[in-house]
Amino acid sequence: METNVIEQVFGKDVFNDEVMQAKLPKDVYKSWKKTLENGDDLDSDIANVVAHAMKEWALDHGATHYTHWFQPMTGVTAEKHDSFLSPATKSKPVLEFSGKELIKGEPDASSFPSGGLRATFEARGYTAWDCTSPAFLQEDAAGVTLCIPTAFCSYTGEALDKKTPLLRSMEAISKQAVRIMKLFGYDDVKKISCSVGPEQEYFLVDRDKYLQRRDLIFSGRTLFGAPAPKGQELDDHYFGAIKERVAAFMKNLNEELWKLGILSKTQHNEVAPAQHEMAPIFSTANIATDHNQLVMEVMKKVAKRHNLECLLHEKPFAGVNGSGKHNNWSIVTDTGINLLDPGKKPHENTKFLLFLSAVIKAVDEHAEVLRLSASNPGNDHRLGANEAPPAIISIFLGEQLEDIIEQIVKGDVSSSIQGSKLDTGVHVLPVLKKDATDRNRTSPFAFTGNKFEFRMLGSSMSISGVNFTLNTMVADVLQDFADELEKASDFDSAVNDLIKRTVTEHQRVIFNGDGYSDDWVAEAKRRGLPNVKSFVEAIPYLVSDKTISMFERQSVLTKVELESRAEINFEIYSKTINIEAKTMIDMAGKQYIPSIIRYVTSLADSINSIAAACPSADVSVQTELLTKCSSLLAQAQKALTDLEAITAKAADVPEGQERALFFRNSVFTAMNELREPIDELEMLVDQKFWPVPTYADLLFEV
Repeated sequence: METNVIEQVFGKDVFNDEVMQAKLPKDVYKSWKKTLENGDDLDSDIANVVAHAMKEWALDHGATHYTHWFQPMTGVTAEKHDSFLSPATKSKPVLEFSGKELIKGEPDASSFPSGGLRATFEARGYTAWDCTSPAFLQEDAAGVTLCIPTAFCSYTGEALDKKTPLLRSMEAISKQAVRIMKLFGYDDVKKISCSVGPEQEYFLVDRDKYLQRRDLIFSGRTLFGAPAPKGQELDDHYFGAIKERVAAFMKNLNEELWKLGILSKTQHNEVAPAQHEMAPIFSTANIATDHNQLVMEVMKKVAKRHNLECLLHEKPFAGVNGSGKHNNWSIVTDTGINLLDPGKKPHENTKFLLFLSAVIKAVDEHAEVLRLSASNPGNDHRLGANEAPPAIISIFLGEQLEDIIEQIVKGDVSSSIQGSKLDTGVHVLPVLKKDATDRNRTSPFAFTGNKFEFRMLGSSMSISGVNFTLNTMVADVLQDFADELEKASDFDSAVNDLIKRTVTEHQRVIFNGDGYSDDWVAEAKRRGLPNVKSFVEAIPYLVSDKTISMFERQSVLTKVELESRAEINFEIYSKTINIEAKTMIDMAGKQYIPSIIRYVTSLADSINSIAAACPSADVSVQTELLTKCSSLLAQAQKALTDLEAITAKAADVPEGQERALFFRNSVFTAMNELREPIDELEMLVDQKFWPVPTYADLLFEV
């Protein structure tokens, strides 16, 4: 394609503001924009005109169907396609799309996870158009479909999706942050948005080999597998030259994302072999969430075109780095002010310091629920290892801001550490401007110049959870700040006292050191910071009094909605581990053990044949190998029998937290006991007998 491919294709499949301006009558467009800016209900007449224009645009692009595209609690998106055919159609097709059809849909709510909010006989649910996120076109074997981003709720009004609480949280933080800005004299600020840029890590493996691994098909990760002779120890894959096959995938991926208006910016090899990363330019939180869901879907779709499989599991391979999704978060006014930009003299930037102190307090007070927002069964394999942040929540501020915090606590703020020049010692190279602080890759929540990077999120997860949690936490603190400062007779004195008191009380959560070290675990315990080690342990914090109070106060989630989400999370964990256990049972019983039996039989036949042909021959090597393999085979068979029994027993354990704990403490332990002998046998058994592709086959043959 030509060099101006980005300009040619960018946003071509999006019903964006530019298209609306061209397609809608001027008065309708102005009314639409006013409705959007003020957050008012959409007038039905305006909705009908917008729907007609949207339909005509979609038909011009070959669309035959439309769908309300939503994000239920399954972790993936959902859609039900309807054609534009009118019910009045008889001999000739009549194509219609009304404002009512645009605004509201009615999918079955009983078959999606609801945590008890919907029973099987209570089927009705609603999808509501999120007019802040543009409609787009998707093309596949079914043709072209108009996709309308929507929120999903129950007949009784509770949120059943990941978008609704995000939209609520965006309103909450905007409301409270605007109050603060008005106290600083910014009367022109009417709205504040959360800006998000999610980096996406993923693995690419050959699809033919993938299809030979039932564990990858059913669970997204390898449940068995010995390390390859080479891993990531040479650091040669990270930022290395991109292989031709992968480069072709990336080129195709970018083109598809650009068509959807997704600001795909960065691509490179990641640390582990066969691992890669894509990063976009920042968008508002809800659009970034929609776009990231599309990124994951498009990655999988494009990979198949290249006979590849895209793996988004947090830990698809043991022994090499897993995949995360760094969530870069900041808050920006509608006048363009980044409230987390410290400026050239942050020690004099009171507005920045107040918002910074609000974030510090929010993270310290609600560390457990922030930890939960990054938790799922896959991320349990990743968090806390020397590849991802520890499970302990802390904040990295860097030398410059930590120095300012210490000055504030001492009561004498007078300076900011400034950046300097970096001389490489090579005369032909330019002298570089050096930042005022380094970066810390071990921190779960790191300040990186004008934003915070939350590094704990799992690669397969929606970014909605972490962002509505962050928004709500910070909004709740800002509300307290605004309540206090609005009553102050001397604002300047009151705001400085508030900043000092806040950072002094919550300084314990700031840590600039090595988050991977054992010393930090001990230090965090001394500071009283929580160390929530697993998804199952984190879930109860979702329904603690403190969490419920925060979410209800900000009108983001009710107690009932939080309880339902806790129930869904317990259920997700139990079902995930159950699927993995059953897959292990299937693979061990039908693939591994039969193959190993064939191998040990061939060894025994070899020994007997040699002994018959030459009784004095030394068969000690074969005998030793036969003995070792037979012993491991017996160990594997026993572990398989144990796993079958304990997995069957799980059905008798009460649902919810008790069953999830049983899967974590008993079933998961039995799974590891089965994996151990089979992985050891992989290093001993003749490769021609081994029933599935190995790590070497999967990670290095792309």
